[in-house]
Amino acid sequence: MAEGAGQTDSSGQDVLIDAHDGIAVRGLHRSFGAVHALAGVDLDARPGRVTALIGPNGSGKTTLLLVLAGLLVPHAGHVSVGGFDPVTDGARARARTGWMPDTFGTWDSLTAREVLLTFAAAYRLPRATAEARVAELLETVHLSEFADRPASVLSRGQKQRLGLARALVHSPDVLLLDEPASGLDPRSRVDLRVLLRSLAARGTTVLVSSHVLSELDELVDDAVFLSGGRTVTAGTLVAAESARRSWRVRALSLATLTSWLTSVGAVWQPDADDTPAPTGFGPPRPAPDRPGGVLVDIADEEGAARLVRDAVTAGVALTSIAPAGGALEQAYLALDEERR
Repeated sequence: MAEGAGQTDSSGQDVLIDAHDGIAVRGLHRSFGAVHALAGVDLDARPGRVTALIGPNGSGKTTLLLVLAGLLVPHAGHVSVGGFDPVTDGARARARTGWMPDTFGTWDSLTAREVLLTFAAAYRLPRATAEARVAELLETVHLSEFADRPASVLSRGQKQRLGLARALVHSPDVLLLDEPASGLDPRSRVDLRVLLRSLAARGTTVLVSSHVLSELDELVDDAVFLSGGRTVTAGTLVAAESARRSWRVRALSLATLTSWLTSVGAVWQPDADDTPAPTGFGPPRPAPDRPGGVLVDIADEEGAARLVRDAVTAGVALTSIAPAGGALEQAYLALDEERR
């Protein structure tokens, strides 16, 4: 399909698609009876980049992934996965797509190796090629020692790793991951991050849904936020990092810090993580001065550097300054959509 080619959606309306070999979604709708799971989703996930799909429970993330995987038919809108429509050209779309659902389902009587060989056969990989690919993937996901054990003995985290290997068995151009880090230990989470970055570096389109936003900060290039079945915002991680956000600022004297911030007109608020719990009974008494911190609204890293410089000049003994949360987390918390 040519760049900017016109397609017709299920309502008969022309939809302009910026065609590419990744994922392109325009005006996507999908309902379950009276429930509108997807009510107008627009999304682009491009080759060579990791795109995060972020939203609260019930926002439509899993439904969207099921449509992209060719497991649900949309009621309106247009979808292109790897350059093909999963509805009208499902075989070619699925041949280029790796799908990892949030819950791994398999035949527990089969070994890990047999599970992967079965899926390799479904993708029509030659036997010799399949055996080499399966051995490579078992090593990649650190399951070589469990290769010939039945899947029933695998832990939750090990089954997640086997599910990732299953999604990669045919070397897909597009990878769809729904909560891939669920059940993984810290080391496996690091390994997952390294693997997904290496896949993106080779040109794979990676779309990942996760609630662990702190981990996505270290992984993704782009982010799409869903709420109520709609796209509410989309952008790059660089843009999220450059947006105004809260920084946690600490000093040896909390009273001196707050007095100085107020005098220079800085926007700050108490840090709930740094507020002592009340003790005893009776009316509250003024707390003695102590080391402590507050949350300060700062435009960007240059603004943070200026604040440090000005605090030192004013004699305020700062002990630390850092973003109060990851860029994606703060961008997500700034959205009011899911509260409506």
